[in-house]
Amino acid sequence: MSRIPGGRRLPQQKRRESQQVQSGERREARAQRILEAASILILRDGYDKTTIEDIAREAGVGKGTLYLHWTTREALFTALILREKVAMAEDIKQHLGYEPAGATLRGLLKHAALALMQRPLLKAILLRDTEVFGKLVQREQSSATSVEVLAGFTAYLETLRDQGLVRTDLSLHALAALFSSIFIGFFLAVPLLPDAFKPSDEELAALMAETGHCTLEPRDPLPSDGLQMASHTLTQYLDYSVASVQEQLSGGVQTAFEEELLTTQGSARPRGRKGGRAKKLQNAAQVAQARHLYADKTRSIEEICSTLGISRASFYRYLKDTRQEEA
Repeated sequence: MSRIPGGRRLPQQKRRESQQVQSGERREARAQRILEAASILILRDGYDKTTIEDIAREAGVGKGTLYLHWTTREALFTALILREKVAMAEDIKQHLGYEPAGATLRGLLKHAALALMQRPLLKAILLRDTEVFGKLVQREQSSATSVEVLAGFTAYLETLRDQGLVRTDLSLHALAALFSSIFIGFFLAVPLLPDAFKPSDEELAALMAETGHCTLEPRDPLPSDGLQMASHTLTQYLDYSVASVQEQLSGGVQTAFEEELLTTQGSARPRGRKGGRAKKLQNAAQVAQARHLYADKTRSIEEICSTLGISRASFYRYLKDTRQEEA
């Protein structure tokens, strides 16, 4: 039996907890290794030609072991895409504090472009590269442009307009359409250019930012007092985007990797409590409180959800329902 310094025996419960932690770490490392193998193969051979057997062989695990993490090939690739989306959102959030204009549309274009260039899988999804993702790209493209995600981006645009950080002569839909056209258009155009005219990654991001500034933002200097509010709202939008892609997996089997993602984003089940956070608000007073807290703009989404005892996904469903009622 194991002992601790001093000759005392290690309590069985502590030993069991230690074993569980080590087992969880091994499972997490194995899941990451499988996802990395899947990423390599799908970029090399394409989704349609990549099999579970190929992935297991590349990762150095048995086929049965892989199925302990994901029950289907589609679930595995969905988890892979989820990981990339979460990582990209976190990358953008880290850059918000590095420059005053980081939360403006020009800043978002720049940092989103640089982040996407580091993630060829997401780039293939954005450009609908069927050679890489086959039929899967159509489903992912549909989810990426869902009403819920666009609602969060619209709220961000509303804040920019209220703070004088974007043109006021264009509708929110027009601003969103122009932003998407700039972002996607540059990525589509560059491969068609002769090599001598192709910009570097940094030059491409700078060109996107400059185009966004000239097209979407007022010509006058941007008001500095509005940048902080824009940063807060953009962070909320990125958090919402992460919650949305996590919710896509909520109906399936959660892997150890997915559990870790949910935990780091504040959506995991609180320890010792069955059922996790409440899935809905209990009465009209709580709904009114949720609306008030969001309108206040001084609290983060995580703080609001913690106060209300609900998940981010549930909170944004109420926000979407509120906007539909107002419309």
